[in-house]
Amino acid sequence: MVFRSHLRELRERFREQKSVHEIIRNIASKNGLDPLSHEFALYLDDNDELKHLREEFSFPKVSECVPKDVVPIISEEEAVYLSGNSLGLLPKRTRKLINEELDVWATSAVAAHFNHKFGRNWANIEDQVISKLTGIVGAKPIEIAVMNTLTSNIHLLLASFYTPTQSRFKILIEENSFPSDRYALESQIKFHGYLLEAALIEIKPRPGDITPEIEDVLSVIEKEGDSIALVFMEAVNYHTGQLFDIPKITKAAQKKGCIVVWNLAHAIGNVELKLHDWNVDLAVWCSYKYLNSGPGGIAGIFVHEKHAFEFDRPRFAGWWGHNRETRFLMNKSFQPIPGAKGFQVSNPSALDMVALYGSLEVFSQTNMSDLRHKSYLLTGYLEFLLDENLHGIGYRIITPRNPHEHGAQLSIMFDELKAEEIINALLIRGIICDERKQTVLRVAPAPLYNRFSDVYKFVNALKAVLLEK
Repeated sequence: MVFRSHLRELRERFREQKSVHEIIRNIASKNGLDPLSHEFALYLDDNDELKHLREEFSFPKVSECVPKDVVPIISEEEAVYLSGNSLGLLPKRTRKLINEELDVWATSAVAAHFNHKFGRNWANIEDQVISKLTGIVGAKPIEIAVMNTLTSNIHLLLASFYTPTQSRFKILIEENSFPSDRYALESQIKFHGYLLEAALIEIKPRPGDITPEIEDVLSVIEKEGDSIALVFMEAVNYHTGQLFDIPKITKAAQKKGCIVVWNLAHAIGNVELKLHDWNVDLAVWCSYKYLNSGPGGIAGIFVHEKHAFEFDRPRFAGWWGHNRETRFLMNKSFQPIPGAKGFQVSNPSALDMVALYGSLEVFSQTNMSDLRHKSYLLTGYLEFLLDENLHGIGYRIITPRNPHEHGAQLSIMFDELKAEEIINALLIRGIICDERKQTVLRVAPAPLYNRFSDVYKFVNALKAVLLEK
């Protein structure tokens, strides 16, 4: 098992503080290959123990992605898809599962809530999904609920856990947070009658930098912590791909008495998480990126077990958060389920649930540790090829170079060219990635389905595009 030995070597080299570039050169040298060659990319693909997972997914064709008014005749080949950080690919088994649910709806109708011929009773369908999420987020079943959409869940949790007082009312966020997070937090601050300039604290990069340093995050928490009610951060920043030190920031904030909330939109299914062990208070996520549940797919929350029986907290209640034993008795008095499920408000869409379940069945064929280590190699290989092939072309990688400080994404900033122009030129060549803020290209090789040859093709296509400009 050659790839397994590469993963072991990767773990050992990381302990020795060796760079991924060194590891890649070492693998190539041991096998008599040029690390810049296509043959080396194919060698890595051939020896990838996780390569079979790619067969679980459907890939878009180039002809379906490029508008016909741009290029009338285009390749019928599969596109190189590097945009899983925006929308994950369709797991083939999801189509089968959704068709089964449609069949059950047609043949059983309401009876399927408690008598589902495929064993997925709609009345408790979330249990099967949660059982497959526990290992991905590092949590106990009582700590997870699958429900709603991400921003809706932010509001529901903040209704209970953002309880400002005269001395502790501030919220700490990263300056470059995803806009919807900011909208939600600012509206919560205003709802409670505070001025943004007084209640919102932003973590900013140092002058000339793109990403903030962990030391600066900890410094602000130490300085302002006594007045901070809530620390809210993206575990992996959507724009830069920076992965924050979740346990260190959580511990520092809680030491100052703050509630800590992590947005895992770009982290879940991407990096290893141990939310329970890290003592994280709360987390929220969507599932249509690395979890591949489909556009607008159902979201989820984590509420640490230590908060499971805090029934005296204010909350916006709904019947799906009510005690299961008496839920259908239609009692007037709300009895919340202990833990995260008590924050549910409405019954979930069965179609959304099985769409997520289909992807989680693929995750069940591996583990987050092996996926993460393949991701180290994929993104390290991407970084290596960019550095070796694009000398003097006016770009820089704004994602932290330390592989422990980013997920399956490298963000590339260009000095002069607009990223949209590059995106369109790449699309014509059958490469799909995305751009942000005009000059940044986001490239995300997802270890579940991307190959090393995908990375190789991308870098060569990008080089050709840039040399034409």
